[in-house]
Amino acid sequence: MNLLEKEDLIRIKAEELESASPEDIIRWAVETFPNITFACSFGAEDVVLVDMLHKVSPSTDVFYLDTDYHFKETYETRDLMADKYGLEFVRVSPQLTTQEQALQYGDSLWTVDPNQCCGIRKVEPLTRILSQYEAWITGIRRDQAPTRANSKKVEYDYKFGLVKFNPIADWTTEDVWNYIRENDVIYNPLHDRNYPSIGCEQCTRQVMPGEDPRAGRWSGSEKTECGLHK
Repeated sequence: MNLLEKEDLIRIKAEELESASPEDIIRWAVETFPNITFACSFGAEDVVLVDMLHKVSPSTDVFYLDTDYHFKETYETRDLMADKYGLEFVRVSPQLTTQEQALQYGDSLWTVDPNQCCGIRKVEPLTRILSQYEAWITGIRRDQAPTRANSKKVEYDYKFGLVKFNPIADWTTEDVWNYIRENDVIYNPLHDRNYPSIGCEQCTRQVMPGEDPRAGRWSGSEKTECGLHK
C-alpha cells in the first residue's frame, strides 16, 4: 500500500471509527496492519490499552522507551504487568548511556536543555524502533493538552512515517479510571500520590490542587511535550 492509498484509507476509517469502541479500533488496526506495535509508558492510559490489547491481540509487540531515568515505581509497574499478562515488553534504550551523556553534555542536561535530553533519550530511540513497523498504537487523549486536542482515532504520522492509532483519544480521565477499576488493571502507584502524568523522575513533580494535570511535567519551563507526538 503506497502513501496515497494509506492516506485515503485513513481519512475514510478516521470518520468510520470515530464512534467505535477502543477494542474495535485495535482489532481493525491489528488486522489491517499486522506489522504494528504499541508504545507503552506505563501511565494510566497505557495500562488500559495493554489490558485491551491482551484481550484482542496478545501477540502484538509492546515496547517502552527506557530513558534510564524512570521512577522505580514505573519499573515495578512494568514488572507486575509483565507477570500478569505473560508479556515481554520490548526495551528500547538510548544510544548514549547516562554516563556518556553526562560526559558529553554535563550531569543535568534536562535542566539546561530539556528538549535535547528528550531528543537523545526518547525521540531518537522512538524513531529507531518505529522504523521497523508500519503502524503504531498510542494512549494519547485529546483533553490531555492543547497540542493533542485535534488527534484523530486514526491518522497518518508524518513525523515518523507510519499509521498512528489513538483508540482512546476521546476518553476523559474519568473514563480511564473507570476502566482501570472495573477491570482490575494494574497501575502506577504514583497516580495515587498526585502524579497524573508520569515521565522521567528528574522532570516530573507532584501536581498541586487546582493545577493542570500536566503541570508536573517539565515544571518551570515552557516545554509541554517530549517530542514523541508533536
